[in-house]
Amino acid sequence: LNKLVESGGGSVQAGGSLRLSCAVALSLYNRRCVGWFRQTPGKEREGVAVLRGGGTTTIYADSVEGRFTISQDNAKKTVYLQMDSLTPEDTATYLCVAGAVTYTSACSFDPASYPHWGQGTQVTCSS
Repeated sequence: LNKLVESGGGSVQAGGSLRLSCAVALSLYNRRCVGWFRQTPGKEREGVAVLRGGGTTTIYADSVEGRFTISQDNAKKTVYLQMDSLTPEDTATYLCVAGAVTYTSACSFDPASYPHWGQGTQVTCSS
């Protein structure tokens, strides 16, 4: 059973936009950090954007600040990532993540703090 299911990936030209969605089929959504990482073969996973379920404080990677927007629908337990002004450097597998309910620290980009990972959705941006 996939607890995190991403959708919305695809191929776009530089400057284009995509909107990713992640359905979080986990209990206690409002007690978890949720968001997005991305991974390129040969590179380590990197955090893209995260927030706390039901919260408002967001964290963005410097490389996407001002171009990407993370949001959520608490009732649907769904996390979104609006990606605008895409560049080839954004090409990666985008992974939805969710933390543990026992994690009480501020949400971060430490992969070890996210025990739940989706299968990923591919985003490809060509120049």
